[in-house]
Parts: sequence; structure tokens; C-alpha cells
Amino acid sequence: MRSSASQPLLKAALWDMDGTIVDTEPYWIEAEHTLVAAHGGQWSHEKATQLVGQSLTFSAGILQEAGVKLERREIIDTLTEHVISRVRTSVPWRPGARELLDELHTAGVRCALVTMSEAPLAREIVASLPKPYFDFLVTGDTVTQGKPHPEAYLLAVELLQQADPELGLQHCVALEDSAPGVAAAVASGVLTVAIPHIVPLPPDPRHAIWDTLAGRTVSDLEELVALRHEFPDATFGLESASGSLAP
Repeated sequence: MRSSASQPLLKAALWDMDGTIVDTEPYWIEAEHTLVAAHGGQWSHEKATQLVGQSLTFSAGILQEAGVKLERREIIDTLTEHVISRVRTSVPWRPGARELLDELHTAGVRCALVTMSEAPLAREIVASLPKPYFDFLVTGDTVTQGKPHPEAYLLAVELLQQADPELGLQHCVALEDSAPGVAAAVASGVLTVAIPHIVPLPPDPRHAIWDTLAGRTVSDLEELVALRHEFPDATFGLESASGSLAP
């Protein structure tokens, strides 16, 4: 769908990675269990789910509280190395993610990766994709404040604007699976689609919720953006899974 000036309403898709493009959260949780156990502590699934979508610096602090006797940098490196080793064995793609990426690429909609994982892991995942879908990567080691702070999303929009000064927040869609990630995207002002995975997300009028990316298309995203353009003050209604907005 295009505006009256024949300019696309949807110009960019901002993608979270862990839990949205790839199902790496079990790898992270496995790494956390292994690390805490190695330091004589105990780690539960409930504690692990509290770290889903959080910055690695924040997560490292929680692991220190759980008894891990390492500096935060050492914890981050240990966890990341574990996940990279697992990814090199098997990349656990989320349903529909690669298909939607490919359709966006074909349609000329720019994509950026906005993840709290650091560059080594992000590059590993991106290298496993068949095409150069992403214009650039915003990773946890390139921002000072991680999700749920909006810095990463605001930085992504700024970088997109360098090549297209007319691009604004209203031309972008963020795809996220976790509460911290959704909060960051919403706070940035970017239209946000939540696709809950490891941790359920309650309905929220500030964002749409889709059960899965499987079967979703560029047209679905364009419809959401067009509705937001037409009704900028509207909220997402109870039927947000299908992309409806309530005035």
C-alpha cells in the first residue's frame, strides 16, 4: 500500500534476533544453567525466563547474584561462546522468519537487525542466511543502554535515515518476541508487532500481537502501517492478531 505521493508507507522492518528470527533462547538458558552450576549455584527455568530479551550486561549481573564468580565481561563472553558453538551445529530458525525476510527483500523494504546479542553471534546468524537481508546490525555491544531502553531502535532509525532522510518512525515496523524488546520498540515510537515465544505477553493496546510469523506477508505489515498512518492516535484492538486498530 502506498501513499498519495506514491511513496511507500512501509520503508523498513527492524528485527529482533533471539526468539524472533532464531530460537536461540534454549541455548542461552542452557549456557546459564551450565555456568551457574560450575560455580556451585542453582539456576531455575523461572529465573532464566526473567532474562529473556534483557541486555547481556543486565543478565550478567543477575548471574553474579546467583553465585557466578566472574566479571560481567567474562560472563558475557562465556555465554556467547556457548551459544555460538551451538548455532554452528544447528541454527534453530523460527517459523516464517526467513520467508518474511525474503519477501521484504524482494519488495525493496529495508531490514535492520536490532538485537541485544553481541556482534560475533549476530554475524554468525546473518551469515547463515541465503541473502544479505540486513542493511546493518545494531547489537548489544554498540549501544550504551540495552532493551527495554529504546536506544537500539532509535539508533537503527537514525542509521536508516542516513540513506533516506525522508524515512521516519512512521515508516518502520519492529518485530519482537520478548517483553523488554517490545517495550524498547514501543518506547522508540516505531509501530511494534509482538510475536511471543518463550514468555507469554499480555494484550497491550500499544502494539499488535501475532501468534507466529508463519504465513505472514509484506502486505500484512503494510496494512498495519497504513492503518497507523490513517489513525495515528488509534490503539490496537482485541483483534490485534489480525492487525485491526481501534480508534
